[in-house]
Amino acid sequence: MFMNFLRTNRYAAGALTLIRLYIGWMWVTAGFGKVTGGFSAEGYLMGVVNNPAVLEQYPTYHAFIEGFAVPNAELFSFMVAWGELFVGLGLIFGVFTTAAAFFGIMMNFAFLFAGTISSNPWMILFTIFILAAGANAGRYGGDRWLIPYMKGFINNKRNGGQSIHRDMAKAA
Repeated sequence: MFMNFLRTNRYAAGALTLIRLYIGWMWVTAGFGKVTGGFSAEGYLMGVVNNPAVLEQYPTYHAFIEGFAVPNAELFSFMVAWGELFVGLGLIFGVFTTAAAFFGIMMNFAFLFAGTISSNPWMILFTIFILAAGANAGRYGGDRWLIPYMKGFINNKRNGGQSIHRDMAKAA
């Protein structure tokens, strides 16, 4: 019953919009500062490698950071900075909302595995509601038009060009 409420109710969509905006703003401010400030993840990654708690609790994650992330710190710096910014923009504008929430929660968990508490648990908690709501989380955002368009585009490709106009008329 609660899942149906999250996935279909317009009041739930309104509450989810507020949550989306809040979480999105947190991601945008973190990402923008990194994109414009010459961010390097190398020091952070070395801190993870040197953290004995990470080695003890998450040995596989520790091995990944030490063996792959540290040697590719420049790539990870780029991915974190731009990933945070794009996740935030996706949530704020309600475009590819579910994908943005998914990648945001993956970054939150990566930061938690690395031993960083910060605001990550709160962000994970709120993001779970966005993920559970699916398309309704982007109802008052760009997904309202983007999802029907994409469905029409995909159906158009399957049906040899016959359904896109009919699907777009239903969305309007």
